[in-house]
Amino acid sequence: MNAVAPPSRIRLLALDVDGTLTDSRHEVPATARDGIRRVRSAGIRVMLATGRRYRDTLPVAEALGIDAPIVTASGALVKQPPSHVTLQRAAFAPGVLADVVARIVAAGHEPILYTDSFAHGYDFHCRSLEGADAAASGEGRGVREYLGRNRHLADVRADLHAAPPADSFAGFAMGTHEEMLTLEANLLAAHPQRLSVHVIRSPRYRDWMCEIAPAGVTKWSGVTSVAARWGITAAEICVVGDDVNDLPMVREAGLGIAMGNAVAALRAAADRVVASHDDGGIAEVAELLLAGLV
Repeated sequence: MNAVAPPSRIRLLALDVDGTLTDSRHEVPATARDGIRRVRSAGIRVMLATGRRYRDTLPVAEALGIDAPIVTASGALVKQPPSHVTLQRAAFAPGVLADVVARIVAAGHEPILYTDSFAHGYDFHCRSLEGADAAASGEGRGVREYLGRNRHLADVRADLHAAPPADSFAGFAMGTHEEMLTLEANLLAAHPQRLSVHVIRSPRYRDWMCEIAPAGVTKWSGVTSVAARWGITAAEICVVGDDVNDLPMVREAGLGIAMGNAVAALRAAADRVVASHDDGGIAEVAELLLAGLV
C-alpha cells in the first residue's frame, strides 16, 4: 500500500466512472453528486478518468458540473470540455497496430479502433455492422451487442484489417474471459514493451474486453498529464476506482481508494476501501477527504 497523504495536501480527486461513480443501474446516485459538490466547494479539483469514450463521458461530466479535462479510453485520449480540444492522444509505434489488428482477426475476433473523431460525429472504426440489428434487439452479445447499441457512432471500413487508421490511439476486442486472456497473452508476447493491454469485464455488455493501447498509456498517465498543468504532484492526488485498469493510478496516487465492489487485486493495492457503488462509496470518499481521514 502507498503511504496515505495528509488530507490537507489532496488537491485533485480523479474518479473512474462505471462501477465507481455510477451505480449498478449506470446512474450517478444523489449521494455521489452531493459528495462531489462538497469536495469541489472545499477547493479540491475533480476530474473523470474512465475507459469510456469521450462522447459517452461528456453527459456525466456535464451533469456533475465538472469542466476539467476528461481522461478517456483508459488514458489514451484526454480532451477538454466544453471546447473539445485534445490535450493528449496516444500513438502506436510504427507497424505495431497493423500486426495487432491482424492477430485479432486471426483469432476470430472483430477489431474496434478509436480515433480522435468526435468532431466528425463518429467514435470508432469497425469492419462491418452485420448482426448489429439483432444485437440491438437483445439477440446478440459481445461485439455485436456493442455495435447494436452504438452503430450510429461507427465508421465502417471493410478493409480495416488491411489498412487500420494510422492515427488510431487505442482499440479493443470482445469475447469470453478465456478468449480475451489468450488474446492478451498473444499480443504481449508479440510486442513486449510496446503495448498496454488489460482484460476487463465490460460493465455494460455481456462479454469481456481486451483493451489495447500503446505502451505506458494508463489512466494514471492521463491524470498526471492534467495534474502537471495545474502544478499538482502525485502525492496531492486522490484516485478512486474498481477494476484492473484503475490499478496503476491506485498504486501511484498519494491516496488510492478502491470501491467495495472492486476486484480483489484493486482492493489489495488500495490505501482505503470504501462502500460499494450501490452503498454510498463516493459519499464516503467525500467524507474522508473533508473530515481529514479521521
